[in-house]
Amino acid sequence: MAAATAAGAAAAAAAISLFAYYLLLRKSGSKLPWTLTTRGNGRRTRRKGLMQAIGNTPLIRINSLSDATGCEILGKAEFLNPGGSVKDRVAVKIIEEALESGVLVCGGVVTEGSAGSTAISLATVAPAYGCRCHVVIPDDAAVEKSQIIEALGAIVERVRPVSITHKDHFVNIARRRALEANIASAQSETNKMQTNGSAHVTVEMLHPKQTNGSEYANTEVPHNGKELCPDSGSKGGFFADQFENLANYRAHYEWTGPEIWEQTKGTLHAFVAAAGTGGTIAGVSRYLKEKNRNVRCFLMDPPGSGLFNKVTRGVMYTKEEAEGKRLKNPFDTVTEGIGINRVTANFMMAELDGAYRGTDREAVEMSSVEQPA
Repeated sequence: MAAATAAGAAAAAAAISLFAYYLLLRKSGSKLPWTLTTRGNGRRTRRKGLMQAIGNTPLIRINSLSDATGCEILGKAEFLNPGGSVKDRVAVKIIEEALESGVLVCGGVVTEGSAGSTAISLATVAPAYGCRCHVVIPDDAAVEKSQIIEALGAIVERVRPVSITHKDHFVNIARRRALEANIASAQSETNKMQTNGSAHVTVEMLHPKQTNGSEYANTEVPHNGKELCPDSGSKGGFFADQFENLANYRAHYEWTGPEIWEQTKGTLHAFVAAAGTGGTIAGVSRYLKEKNRNVRCFLMDPPGSGLFNKVTRGVMYTKEEAEGKRLKNPFDTVTEGIGINRVTANFMMAELDGAYRGTDREAVEMSSVEQPA
Protein backbone atom coordinates (compact mmCIF):
# COMPACT_ATOMS: atom_id res chain seq x y z
CA MET A 1 0.00 0.00 0.00
CA ALA A 2 2.86 2.37 0.84
CA ALA A 3 4.49 1.62 -2.50
CA ALA A 4 1.22 2.25 -4.28
CA THR A 5 0.82 5.56 -2.46
CA ALA A 6 4.34 6.62 -3.36
CA ALA A 7 3.83 5.58 -6.96
CA GLY A 8 0.55 7.46 -7.07
CA ALA A 9 2.13 10.60 -5.68
CA ALA A 10 4.98 10.37 -8.15
CA ALA A 11 2.56 9.84 -11.03
CA ALA A 12 0.46 12.79 -9.94
CA ALA A 13 3.52 15.01 -9.63
CA ALA A 14 4.73 13.91 -13.05
CA ALA A 15 1.36 14.60 -14.60
CA ILE A 16 1.19 17.98 -12.90
CA SER A 17 4.55 18.88 -14.42
CA LEU A 18 2.80 19.23 -17.77
CA PHE A 19 0.93 22.16 -16.29
CA ALA A 20 3.93 23.85 -14.68
CA TYR A 21 3.50 26.60 -17.20
CA TYR A 22 0.30 28.22 -18.42
CA LEU A 23 0.35 30.68 -21.24
CA LEU A 24 -2.74 32.77 -21.95
CA LEU A 25 -2.83 34.11 -25.48
CA ARG A 26 -5.04 36.53 -27.33
CA LYS A 27 -8.39 35.29 -28.60
CA SER A 28 -7.92 34.96 -32.32
CA GLY A 29 -9.51 33.26 -35.27
CA SER A 30 -6.19 33.17 -37.12
CA LYS A 31 -3.67 30.38 -37.05
CA LEU A 32 -2.15 30.13 -33.59
CA PRO A 33 1.59 30.56 -33.20
CA TRP A 34 2.81 27.86 -30.80
CA THR A 35 4.83 25.82 -33.28
CA LEU A 36 8.05 24.03 -32.45
CA THR A 37 10.78 26.46 -33.39
CA THR A 38 14.27 25.79 -34.59
CA ARG A 39 17.20 26.87 -32.46
CA GLY A 40 18.65 30.26 -33.18
CA ASN A 41 22.26 31.30 -33.21
CA GLY A 42 22.58 31.31 -29.44
CA ARG A 43 24.62 29.20 -27.12
CA ARG A 44 22.31 26.20 -27.39
CA THR A 45 23.49 25.41 -30.93
CA ARG A 46 27.00 24.72 -29.62
CA ARG A 47 25.87 21.91 -27.35
CA LYS A 48 26.30 18.38 -28.64
CA GLY A 49 25.09 14.92 -27.76
CA LEU A 50 22.60 14.61 -24.91
CA MET A 51 22.54 18.35 -24.20
CA GLN A 52 21.34 19.01 -27.74
CA ALA A 53 18.09 17.23 -26.84
CA ILE A 54 17.39 19.55 -23.89
CA GLY A 55 15.01 22.46 -24.36
CA ASN A 56 12.98 23.59 -27.34
CA THR A 57 10.03 21.70 -25.88
CA PRO A 58 6.64 22.29 -27.54
CA LEU A 59 3.67 24.20 -26.19
CA ILE A 60 0.59 21.99 -25.93
CA ARG A 61 -2.95 23.37 -26.05
CA ILE A 62 -4.91 22.43 -22.92
CA ASN A 63 -8.22 21.78 -24.60
CA SER A 64 -10.44 21.59 -21.52
CA LEU A 65 -9.33 24.95 -20.12
CA SER A 66 -9.11 26.67 -23.48
CA ASP A 67 -12.61 25.57 -24.48
CA ALA A 68 -14.07 26.45 -21.08
CA THR A 69 -12.58 29.95 -20.95
CA GLY A 70 -12.58 30.94 -24.60
CA CYS A 71 -8.86 31.72 -24.30
CA GLU A 72 -5.91 29.81 -25.64
CA ILE A 73 -4.18 28.16 -22.66
CA LEU A 74 -0.98 26.27 -23.34
CA GLY A 75 1.29 24.03 -21.27
CA LYS A 76 5.06 23.95 -21.82
CA ALA A 77 5.88 20.26 -22.19
CA GLU A 78 9.08 20.18 -20.15
CA PHE A 79 8.56 16.49 -19.41
CA LEU A 80 9.92 15.87 -22.92
CA ASN A 81 13.43 16.80 -21.81
CA PRO A 82 15.73 13.73 -21.47
CA GLY A 83 15.60 13.86 -17.66
CA GLY A 84 11.83 14.36 -17.67
CA SER A 85 11.62 17.91 -16.31
CA VAL A 86 12.54 21.57 -16.65
CA LYS A 87 15.48 20.92 -14.31
CA ASP A 88 17.55 19.57 -17.20
CA ARG A 89 18.08 23.19 -18.26
CA VAL A 90 19.22 24.12 -14.76
CA ALA A 91 21.61 21.17 -14.53
CA VAL A 92 23.26 22.15 -17.82
CA LYS A 93 23.63 25.81 -16.82
CA ILE A 94 24.95 25.09 -13.32
CA ILE A 95 27.55 22.59 -14.53
CA GLU A 96 28.67 24.71 -17.50
CA GLU A 97 29.15 27.82 -15.34
CA ALA A 98 31.01 25.80 -12.71
CA LEU A 99 33.34 24.28 -15.30
CA GLU A 100 33.97 27.68 -16.91
CA SER A 101 34.77 29.30 -13.55
CA GLY A 102 37.04 26.44 -12.49
CA VAL A 103 35.22 25.49 -9.27
CA LEU A 104 34.37 22.18 -10.95
CA VAL A 105 36.75 20.16 -13.09
CA CYS A 106 36.23 17.19 -15.37
CA GLY A 107 36.22 14.09 -13.17
CA GLY A 108 34.90 15.98 -10.16
CA VAL A 109 31.72 15.15 -8.28
CA VAL A 110 28.62 17.36 -8.37
CA THR A 111 26.59 17.19 -5.16
CA GLU A 112 23.06 18.41 -4.58
CA GLY A 113 20.20 18.19 -2.12
CA SER A 114 17.03 17.60 -4.10
CA ALA A 115 13.50 16.22 -3.76
CA GLY A 116 14.03 14.42 -7.03
CA SER A 117 13.75 16.32 -10.30
CA THR A 118 17.01 18.27 -10.09
CA ALA A 119 18.76 15.13 -8.84
CA ILE A 120 17.56 13.18 -11.87
CA SER A 121 18.68 15.98 -14.18
CA LEU A 122 22.13 16.27 -12.61
CA ALA A 123 22.57 12.50 -12.72
CA THR A 124 21.57 12.61 -16.40
CA VAL A 125 23.73 15.57 -17.41
CA ALA A 126 26.87 15.31 -15.22
CA PRO A 127 28.36 12.24 -16.97
CA ALA A 128 28.07 14.04 -20.32
CA TYR A 129 30.54 16.61 -18.92
CA GLY A 130 32.82 13.92 -17.49
CA CYS A 131 31.64 14.45 -13.91
CA ARG A 132 30.12 12.23 -11.24
CA CYS A 133 27.00 12.96 -9.19
CA HIS A 134 26.14 12.53 -5.51
CA VAL A 135 22.57 13.28 -4.46
CA VAL A 136 21.10 13.72 -0.98
CA ILE A 137 17.33 13.26 -1.02
CA PRO A 138 14.69 13.36 1.77
CA ASP A 139 13.35 9.90 2.49
CA ASP A 140 9.73 11.03 2.13
CA ALA A 141 10.24 11.61 -1.60
CA ALA A 142 8.90 8.91 -3.93
CA VAL A 143 11.23 5.91 -3.84
CA GLU A 144 10.91 5.63 -7.63
CA LYS A 145 12.95 8.81 -7.96
CA SER A 146 15.82 7.32 -5.97
CA GLN A 147 15.70 4.22 -8.13
CA ILE A 148 15.92 6.32 -11.30
CA ILE A 149 18.85 8.35 -9.94
CA GLU A 150 20.74 5.21 -8.95
CA ALA A 151 20.04 3.66 -12.36
CA LEU A 152 21.68 6.74 -13.91
CA GLY A 153 24.87 5.95 -11.99
CA ALA A 154 24.69 8.55 -9.22
CA ILE A 155 25.23 7.95 -5.51
CA VAL A 156 21.95 8.40 -3.63
CA GLU A 157 21.82 9.24 0.08
CA ARG A 158 18.33 9.26 1.62
CA VAL A 159 17.97 11.21 4.89
CA ARG A 160 15.16 12.16 7.24
CA PRO A 161 13.38 15.49 6.53
CA VAL A 162 14.36 18.28 8.94
CA SER A 163 14.32 22.08 8.92
CA ILE A 164 16.73 23.89 6.60
CA THR A 165 18.28 25.42 9.74
CA HIS A 166 19.30 21.92 10.93
CA LYS A 167 22.81 20.81 10.05
CA ASP A 168 21.44 17.51 8.75
CA HIS A 169 18.91 18.99 6.33
CA PHE A 170 19.46 17.25 3.00
CA VAL A 171 20.73 20.46 1.38
CA ASN A 172 23.28 21.06 4.16
CA ILE A 173 24.47 17.45 3.97
CA ALA A 174 24.94 17.79 0.20
CA ARG A 175 27.07 20.89 0.81
CA ARG A 176 29.23 18.92 3.23
CA ARG A 177 29.65 16.08 0.73
CA ALA A 178 31.21 18.52 -1.75
CA LEU A 179 33.61 19.71 0.95
CA GLU A 180 34.51 16.12 1.79
CA ALA A 181 35.29 15.45 -1.87
CA ASN A 182 37.53 18.53 -1.93
CA ILE A 183 39.33 17.36 1.21
CA ALA A 184 39.83 13.92 -0.34
CA SER A 185 41.18 15.51 -3.51
CA ALA A 186 43.57 17.75 -1.59
CA GLN A 187 44.77 14.80 0.50
CA SER A 188 45.39 12.81 -2.66
CA GLU A 189 47.44 15.67 -4.09
CA THR A 190 49.37 15.96 -0.82
CA ASN A 191 50.21 12.25 -0.90
CA LYS A 192 51.41 12.51 -4.48
CA MET A 193 53.62 15.51 -3.69
CA GLN A 194 55.06 13.80 -0.62
CA THR A 195 55.80 10.74 -2.72
CA ASN A 196 57.61 13.00 -5.16
CA GLY A 197 59.67 14.57 -2.35
CA SER A 198 57.72 17.80 -2.11
CA ALA A 199 57.94 19.55 1.24
CA HIS A 200 55.08 22.02 0.76
CA VAL A 201 51.56 21.95 -0.59
CA THR A 202 48.90 24.65 -0.63
CA VAL A 203 45.41 23.35 0.02
CA GLU A 204 42.89 25.41 -1.93
CA MET A 205 39.84 23.20 -1.71
CA LEU A 206 38.27 25.37 0.99
CA HIS A 207 37.63 28.27 -1.38
CA PRO A 208 34.31 29.94 -0.44
CA LYS A 209 32.99 29.35 -3.95
CA GLN A 210 33.24 25.61 -3.41
CA THR A 211 31.70 25.51 0.07
CA ASN A 212 29.37 28.48 -0.44
CA GLY A 213 30.51 29.84 2.91
CA SER A 214 28.11 27.66 4.85
CA GLU A 215 28.32 27.38 8.62
CA TYR A 216 27.24 23.78 8.11
CA ALA A 217 30.25 22.87 5.97
CA ASN A 218 31.78 20.61 8.60
CA THR A 219 32.63 16.97 8.11
CA GLU A 220 31.24 15.49 11.32
CA VAL A 221 28.57 13.40 9.60
CA PRO A 222 27.91 9.70 10.22
CA HIS A 223 28.58 7.71 7.04
CA ASN A 224 26.68 4.59 8.09
CA GLY A 225 29.62 2.42 7.11
CA LYS A 226 29.72 3.73 3.53
CA GLU A 227 32.43 5.78 1.87
CA LEU A 228 30.23 8.51 0.46
CA CYS A 229 32.96 10.43 -1.35
CA PRO A 230 35.64 7.92 -2.35
CA ASP A 231 39.02 9.54 -2.98
CA SER A 232 40.19 7.14 -5.69
CA GLY A 233 40.92 9.38 -8.61
CA SER A 234 39.11 12.23 -6.82
CA LYS A 235 39.06 15.54 -8.67
CA GLY A 236 37.20 17.43 -5.95
CA GLY A 237 33.58 18.33 -5.44
CA PHE A 238 31.15 21.10 -6.31
CA PHE A 239 27.88 21.84 -4.52
CA ALA A 240 25.30 22.74 -7.17
CA ASP A 241 23.17 24.75 -4.67
CA GLN A 242 20.11 24.97 -6.92
CA PHE A 243 18.19 27.11 -4.40
CA GLU A 244 20.74 29.93 -4.13
CA ASN A 245 22.88 29.51 -7.25
CA LEU A 246 21.70 32.16 -9.74
CA ALA A 247 22.76 29.95 -12.63
CA ASN A 248 19.31 28.45 -12.01
CA TYR A 249 17.62 31.79 -12.69
CA ARG A 250 19.90 32.49 -15.65
CA ALA A 251 19.00 29.16 -17.28
CA HIS A 252 15.43 30.39 -17.61
CA TYR A 253 16.18 34.04 -18.28
CA GLU A 254 18.56 33.16 -21.09
CA TRP A 255 16.87 30.00 -22.36
CA THR A 256 13.30 29.13 -21.30
CA GLY A 257 11.95 32.69 -21.38
CA PRO A 258 13.27 33.51 -24.87
CA GLU A 259 12.03 30.14 -26.07
CA ILE A 260 8.47 30.84 -24.87
CA TRP A 261 8.55 34.34 -26.35
CA GLU A 262 9.71 32.99 -29.71
CA GLN A 263 7.21 30.11 -29.78
CA THR A 264 4.26 32.42 -29.03
CA LYS A 265 5.61 35.17 -31.29
CA GLY A 266 5.17 37.56 -28.37
CA THR A 267 1.37 37.26 -28.29
CA LEU A 268 0.94 35.93 -24.76
CA HIS A 269 -0.94 37.85 -22.08
CA ALA A 270 0.01 35.86 -18.99
CA PHE A 271 2.40 33.32 -17.53
CA VAL A 272 1.66 31.12 -14.49
CA ALA A 273 4.04 28.72 -12.72
CA ALA A 274 4.67 27.11 -9.35
CA ALA A 275 7.95 27.65 -7.49
CA GLY A 276 10.35 25.54 -5.48
CA THR A 277 13.80 27.04 -5.93
CA GLY A 278 12.11 29.92 -7.76
CA GLY A 279 14.49 29.81 -10.71
CA THR A 280 11.91 29.06 -13.39
CA ILE A 281 9.32 31.64 -12.42
CA ALA A 282 12.04 34.24 -11.79
CA GLY A 283 13.92 33.79 -15.05
CA VAL A 284 10.85 33.52 -17.26
CA SER A 285 8.88 36.33 -15.61
CA ARG A 286 11.80 38.76 -15.73
CA TYR A 287 12.51 38.02 -19.39
CA LEU A 288 8.86 38.32 -20.43
CA LYS A 289 8.45 41.58 -18.49
CA GLU A 290 11.49 43.00 -20.25
CA LYS A 291 9.97 42.11 -23.60
CA ASN A 292 6.51 43.43 -22.73
CA ARG A 293 5.60 45.04 -19.40
CA ASN A 294 1.94 44.19 -20.02
CA VAL A 295 2.52 40.43 -19.74
CA ARG A 296 1.07 39.39 -16.37
CA CYS A 297 3.04 36.84 -14.32
CA PHE A 298 1.53 34.84 -11.46
CA LEU A 299 2.63 32.25 -8.90
CA MET A 300 0.58 29.11 -8.19
CA ASP A 301 1.42 27.93 -4.66
CA PRO A 302 0.66 24.44 -3.19
CA PRO A 303 -0.57 23.60 0.34
CA GLY A 304 1.94 24.30 3.12
CA SER A 305 3.98 26.85 1.18
CA GLY A 306 4.38 30.42 2.39
CA LEU A 307 5.12 32.04 -0.99
CA PHE A 308 1.46 32.93 -1.65
CA ASN A 309 1.37 35.20 1.38
CA LYS A 310 4.85 36.52 0.62
CA VAL A 311 3.71 37.67 -2.83
CA THR A 312 0.24 38.93 -1.87
CA ARG A 313 0.92 40.33 1.64
CA GLY A 314 4.67 40.67 1.87
CA VAL A 315 4.88 38.17 4.76
CA MET A 316 6.31 34.65 4.53
CA TYR A 317 3.58 32.71 6.34
CA THR A 318 1.24 29.75 5.94
CA LYS A 319 -1.53 28.56 8.26
CA GLU A 320 0.26 25.23 8.69
CA GLU A 321 2.91 27.13 10.65
CA ALA A 322 0.49 28.88 13.03
CA GLU A 323 1.21 28.50 16.74
CA GLY A 324 -0.09 25.15 17.98
CA LYS A 325 -0.57 23.86 14.45
CA ARG A 326 3.01 23.66 13.18
CA LEU A 327 3.70 20.29 11.61
CA LYS A 328 7.03 18.49 11.50
CA ASN A 329 6.64 18.57 7.74
CA PRO A 330 4.08 21.23 6.68
CA PHE A 331 4.21 20.12 3.05
CA ASP A 332 1.52 17.46 3.34
CA THR A 333 0.84 17.42 -0.39
CA VAL A 334 1.08 15.08 -3.39
CA THR A 335 3.08 17.70 -5.30
CA GLU A 336 6.81 17.19 -4.85
CA GLY A 337 9.50 19.78 -5.47
CA ILE A 338 7.32 22.90 -5.33
CA GLY A 339 6.42 25.12 -2.40
CA ILE A 340 8.83 26.51 0.18
CA ASN A 341 8.86 28.54 3.40
CA ARG A 342 11.87 30.72 2.76
CA VAL A 343 12.78 33.24 0.07
CA THR A 344 15.64 32.03 -2.10
CA ALA A 345 18.09 34.15 -4.07
CA ASN A 346 16.49 32.84 -7.25
CA PHE A 347 12.93 33.68 -6.21
CA MET A 348 14.00 37.22 -5.33
CA MET A 349 14.67 37.80 -9.03
CA ALA A 350 11.01 37.18 -9.97
CA GLU A 351 8.73 39.95 -11.23
CA LEU A 352 5.21 38.91 -10.27
CA ASP A 353 1.80 40.54 -10.51
CA GLY A 354 0.14 38.24 -7.98
CA ALA A 355 -0.30 34.70 -6.71
CA TYR A 356 -2.93 31.98 -6.38
CA ARG A 357 -3.20 29.15 -3.89
CA GLY A 358 -3.95 25.71 -5.26
CA THR A 359 -5.08 22.48 -3.60
CA ASP A 360 -4.09 18.85 -4.09
CA ARG A 361 -7.61 18.08 -5.26
CA GLU A 362 -7.39 20.69 -7.99
CA ALA A 363 -3.96 19.47 -9.05
CA VAL A 364 -4.99 15.82 -9.27
CA GLU A 365 -8.25 16.64 -11.06
CA MET A 366 -6.38 18.79 -13.55
CA SER A 367 -3.73 16.13 -14.15
CA SER A 368 -6.38 13.54 -14.99
CA VAL A 369 -8.61 15.64 -17.24
CA GLU A 370 -9.33 13.82 -20.48
CA GLN A 371 -8.34 15.89 -23.46
CA PRO A 372 -10.90 15.63 -26.30
CA ALA A 373 -9.54 15.08 -29.77
